[in-house]
Amino acid sequence: MTDAPTQTPVPLSDAAPDAEAARAALGRLRTEVGKVVIGQDAVLTSLVIALLCQGHVLLEGVPGTAKTLLIRTLAAALSLDAKRVQFTPDLMPGDVTGSLVYDARTAEFEFREGPVFTNLLLADEINRTPPKTQASLLESMEERQVTVEGTPRRLPDPFVVAATQNPLEFEGTYPLPEAQLDRFLLKVDVPLPSREAELRVLAAHHHGFDPRDLSGVQPVATAADLATARKAARGVQVADPVMAYVVDVCRATRTSPSLAAGASPRGSTALLATAKAWAWLSGRDYITPDDVKALARPTLRHRIVLRPEAELDGATPDGILDSVLATVPTPR
Repeated sequence: MTDAPTQTPVPLSDAAPDAEAARAALGRLRTEVGKVVIGQDAVLTSLVIALLCQGHVLLEGVPGTAKTLLIRTLAAALSLDAKRVQFTPDLMPGDVTGSLVYDARTAEFEFREGPVFTNLLLADEINRTPPKTQASLLESMEERQVTVEGTPRRLPDPFVVAATQNPLEFEGTYPLPEAQLDRFLLKVDVPLPSREAELRVLAAHHHGFDPRDLSGVQPVATAADLATARKAARGVQVADPVMAYVVDVCRATRTSPSLAAGASPRGSTALLATAKAWAWLSGRDYITPDDVKALARPTLRHRIVLRPEAELDGATPDGILDSVLATVPTPR
């Protein structure tokens, strides 16, 4: 089971022209990025869903699976400003958010913006830095602003954090605190490519592809397209039984004997939002229980905490969620 479906959206005949144009633009976006990043269609779809929900994404995978390339290519195809921060053990919070700097010419302090002042922030290897610096992103992720010396400063719109992390068993990593994990809309596992996809990657490099040069990526969508798409996705209809299904799935995680903590109400709202975004991308103005099931794992896997004895028995967050989805009655 992949993190998100990858089917081609089907246009709605009665959709508003501007919304239909935005959906077509996002379809071109997925195609354009797919020319550069091969074999990660499900991950790309999850990123587009996050953009529609104005949410942040945590990408986890071993080094070398094109996580950084994917974010850079997505920004180029969207005509958005993007900045990258390489998180290291000695990185300070001010290196991310910005700080006040004394200007000797004016004898005053002036604020120097940090890399967080952008549309798409790539927080590379976020779990390589200690918790104090990780927490420097909390305000910007939740409030979309940075407060320095008591003065709040708004971040650009749109603003999305795409953080990458190595699996926690790697040396020199710091687990993200639960409060920050909960601020990520999605946690997406980035798999190793299939043999066929890896052959295509090698063929591209053999014929001169340079991942540091993205000049060939065409901008095929804009921030205006995203704004239109977000508005349309918010208008997707939800029947009462499906709304109740979302609630029941999240409540079932709170009573699972294998979990020390289940998904909070923020998890419920996140699951509803991602299901609506996927339904809209798929060309529907309503969500189904299958939409909820498709997005449950990436939306909830980082919001649940396994009991130590369950971990020793080999349980995983995805396995627990699969069990929950299998036991909660599906509305018809």
